[in-house]
Amino acid sequence: MNIAIVILNWNGRSFLEKFLPSVVSFSRPMANVIIADNASTDDSVSFLKTNYPDLDIIHLDKNYGFTGGYNRALKKVKADYYILLNSDVEVTAGWIEPLKKFMDEHPEVAACQPKIRSQIDRHLFEHAGACGGFIDFLGYPFCRGRIFDRLEEDREQYQTPVPVFWATGACLFIRAEAFHSANGFDEYFFAHMEEIDLCWRIQQRGQSIYVIPDSTVYHVGGGTLPKSNPRKTYFNFRNNLIMLFKNLPGHRLLWLIPVRLMLDGLAGIKFLWDGDRKDTLAVIKAHFAFYRYAITHFTTRFRAQRKVKVHPERGTYHGSIIIDYYLRKKKFFKDLPFHKFS
Repeated sequence: MNIAIVILNWNGRSFLEKFLPSVVSFSRPMANVIIADNASTDDSVSFLKTNYPDLDIIHLDKNYGFTGGYNRALKKVKADYYILLNSDVEVTAGWIEPLKKFMDEHPEVAACQPKIRSQIDRHLFEHAGACGGFIDFLGYPFCRGRIFDRLEEDREQYQTPVPVFWATGACLFIRAEAFHSANGFDEYFFAHMEEIDLCWRIQQRGQSIYVIPDSTVYHVGGGTLPKSNPRKTYFNFRNNLIMLFKNLPGHRLLWLIPVRLMLDGLAGIKFLWDGDRKDTLAVIKAHFAFYRYAITHFTTRFRAQRKVKVHPERGTYHGSIIIDYYLRKKKFFKDLPFHKFS
């Protein structure tokens, strides 16, 4: 099976210089390494041409973001499997083999991810994906190994491959057919939570998503936007609401969206209390952007929803991660009641 590793780059010369050597060393000849450049204005492309003249480069005419960049690039890549890999990821020897083996043996699985550890604090799981992504009944995403900003130490407590709700876009191993059949990423998202939306839509098609912890990579995180950034806050709040609006059945949407808007408002008040005025404004802007989206897409959303067959969605937590984390003090994934997962 033909594998293409596609790294989307935008002004990431420093990351390419630091991490591309590990990708090339530990991925060839099993996979072809391709750089898709989102019209970088730094010297990324000249660096690649000088130091990696044998690598294929896909040149995009402007910065289309994570979503649009990958959608356009992958249309030009012929492969059975894609690995969407962030430029700030350090891979390890033998990292592809467990992923490919699992996917070859499980044709019902559309996508998977390796275990993601922090490249800076290498004993910890990393925020973006950790050891597989889940979602609670209010639509809040979290990970095996990471709940909100609490990162667990990886002591191999989560070494079992399990079905998850979503796999991280930082290192996403996905069947090309599954990606294109689901129409790729929703470009309205631009960046953040687009992989959760994609995995949700894939599950609605009856396919599964998995995490394969026998493969490990290390992720810097915040390579495009730092962890604390109003623009990132805006995308996270806006895109989460849009994702729920797109994918929830109507009877859940009617009560859940008002609840989430209220909880977002409380989060905005907390930002203001903590002195993060720009983050509070980002939440407000995110809500108004969501209102515009919902009004514009109201009719098409419900027409599309009627065509979706109902499939059980794995990796769902039928409880509130907010209540469990803040009130019941369950700070680690292993402390969550097992019977509430599906």
